[in-house]
Amino acid sequence: MHRYVVPEWVKQRVLRRQGKLFANETIAASRSALVVVDMQNYFCAEGFPAEVPLARTVVPNINRLARAMRAAGGAVVWIQTDSAEALTRWGNHHNYMLTPERVEKRLAGLAATSKGFELFIGLEALPGDLRVRKATYSAFMPGSSNLDADLKARGIDTVLITGTATNVCCETSARDAMVRDYRVIMLSDGNATWSDEEHAATLNTFAIFFGDVMTTDEALARIEPVPKRKTA
Repeated sequence: MHRYVVPEWVKQRVLRRQGKLFANETIAASRSALVVVDMQNYFCAEGFPAEVPLARTVVPNINRLARAMRAAGGAVVWIQTDSAEALTRWGNHHNYMLTPERVEKRLAGLAATSKGFELFIGLEALPGDLRVRKATYSAFMPGSSNLDADLKARGIDTVLITGTATNVCCETSARDAMVRDYRVIMLSDGNATWSDEEHAATLNTFAIFFGDVMTTDEALARIEPVPKRKTA
């Protein structure tokens, strides 16, 4: 797991902007969703093309958060990249920013019928959870997925972002969620990327400008269950 502690200078920038360290002092489960980004074999399993070894270390925290959100009445969403529309949705990325060999591996490895597309073993995805496929880095960008519409239909205005890679699909999804007016929390020990430096750079910038950065324990302590209906 990444060794990350919010630097004092980041805390001071956050305090100057909003007057407190966390904008989300509580997390109302009725309006919240845990969004798990790209925890697929292609990015997590040993030997796959875009393997992020540390992604395997955040599986227990993702499961803890998923169990807590369900128990409190919140939503759990599993985001999976599907390469089916990769060339039509963002062809320039594949045609100009990847080698032909990388394009071939990505299209094949993230096809919905491939082993790489499947969620990594050990993740506790349940039938009642929401499954969403995305085409581009961001799950919230129009045309990439139906996540935004699905969440708004459920009255959700707060998202907790976990998954891999911290500074790619997780960061892009988190930033897009914020500008689409969600309250956003990134979990420092629920996200993973290839190096501590990349991880810290994303979380520092996110905390200063976009939303909260919490540990799993800090988030769990703030989750408020859906109130139980009183029976006559």
